[in-house]
Amino acid sequence: MNEIKRNFSKWMYWFMFAVAIILVYKFLDNFTAIGNVIGNFIEVVSPFLAGILIAYLLYIPESRIEKRFSKSKKKFLKKRARGISVLITFTIAILLIVLLVNVILPAVTQSIIELVNNFQNYWNSTMEKINSLPEDSILKNEKVVETIKNLGKSLQQIDLTKYFSYDKITEYIKGAVGVASGIFDIFVTIVVSVYVLLQRTQIINFLRKLTMAIFNEKVCNTINKYFYNTNEIFFRFISGQLIDAVVVGILVTIAMSIIGVKYSVLLGFMIGLFNMIPYFGAIVAVAISVLITVITGGLSQAIIMAVVVIILQQIDSNIINPKIIGSSLQISPLLVIFAVTLGGAYFGVLGMFLGVPFIAVLRIMINDWIDYRNRLKMQS
Repeated sequence: MNEIKRNFSKWMYWFMFAVAIILVYKFLDNFTAIGNVIGNFIEVVSPFLAGILIAYLLYIPESRIEKRFSKSKKKFLKKRARGISVLITFTIAILLIVLLVNVILPAVTQSIIELVNNFQNYWNSTMEKINSLPEDSILKNEKVVETIKNLGKSLQQIDLTKYFSYDKITEYIKGAVGVASGIFDIFVTIVVSVYVLLQRTQIINFLRKLTMAIFNEKVCNTINKYFYNTNEIFFRFISGQLIDAVVVGILVTIAMSIIGVKYSVLLGFMIGLFNMIPYFGAIVAVAISVLITVITGGLSQAIIMAVVVIILQQIDSNIINPKIIGSSLQISPLLVIFAVTLGGAYFGVLGMFLGVPFIAVLRIMINDWIDYRNRLKMQS
């Protein structure tokens, strides 16, 4: 009887293995059709995902405003603290978007168009300045001059107006903000984000109960631990980087305007945006800004601008950024560079931005696993 059971179990094992292989084969054979189904599903639920993302980003300012109202002595404000705080948060967010669309973006767009249209004149002026330098100048070196000329020829062969006309930039902006495909999707996105913020306590309680129903207590505690750790790291990093980018962009724009740098709004906006990418972003943004300033304002102005921006970035990295983000990540610069490089290689700009918090979470999990294995060895 036992022999029959063993043979049956053996044959069932091989049968299930064969079924699994067939299913995998069928999945790969119909990969395009399955990919289309998944793509259509993601397209349908994208307003909901966008709404959850917006609620996630707005949670920190909303929760801080809510705490203020919940401590109010007035019963009306205290009782409706969450609803009022959500309303205030969305009002501020809408005002910031209006400011961005009506003030900052037009100035940036105009600067890009003007820079492109006058690029040839700027380049000719730069080459004249280089040619007028003394013969012993490092910029008059044969290889340097040849490199600069080749760079100029390469840029001149590209029809920049084809990519940076007013219509094209408008098209890029529409593409960037056009995650939702229509008015209905935008409406659904906003409604979802409002409801997620208003009912986040009920949502979290439901997820906690669901986890407890599926897993045992030990697994639940582990899931809760990593959920809160991951959530805290992503919250602090993403919201902190966004706030820090705005602060840096404003400070750099003001400083450049005082120095008299042309296209100060464009360069300040770019440096603030690139500053969201740890380490590499600041270096790349400053390098591009120096190059543009050399062409438009000369070498001396570019040097002054570079010194001022580097000082501001040092103030940001040592005072402003730590105050905003805190010490939540606590990872070495080597891991940061690795995360940015790997994330950028496989997932582009988004990967460069999210690679750092992802590595921070992975580091916590690996350290916990190492501690767990060492405890087991000590017990044995």
